[in-house]
Amino acid sequence: MASETYSRHLIRMARRRASLTQKELARRAATSQAAISAYESGRRSPSVDTLSRILAAAGFEVRMRLAEPDTHEASRALAESLLPSEQVDAHKENERRRVARHSEHA
Repeated sequence: MASETYSRHLIRMARRRASLTQKELARRAATSQAAISAYESGRRSPSVDTLSRILAAAGFEVRMRLAEPDTHEASRALAESLLPSEQVDAHKENERRRVARHSEHA
């Protein structure tokens, strides 16, 4: 059984938003209703090309982008600038202790 689940939800959402049955979507995507059912249930995972074709048949497209992880440093710095320095220092010390305790138990 496939472990990937994201595509199954995309297919189901696209199909429902387009008000299509599995059979109608399958016909538009040039595949079988059984394949659509297998993708939606998670029994099978489509390739990116197949996923794109199925979503296009429902009137949608796949968009992906590669981005650096958001560490929230800018938001944290702004929030810290609004607080008294004693409060920020106390929070940092509490976090340092929490991490140290966690490391001791790991």
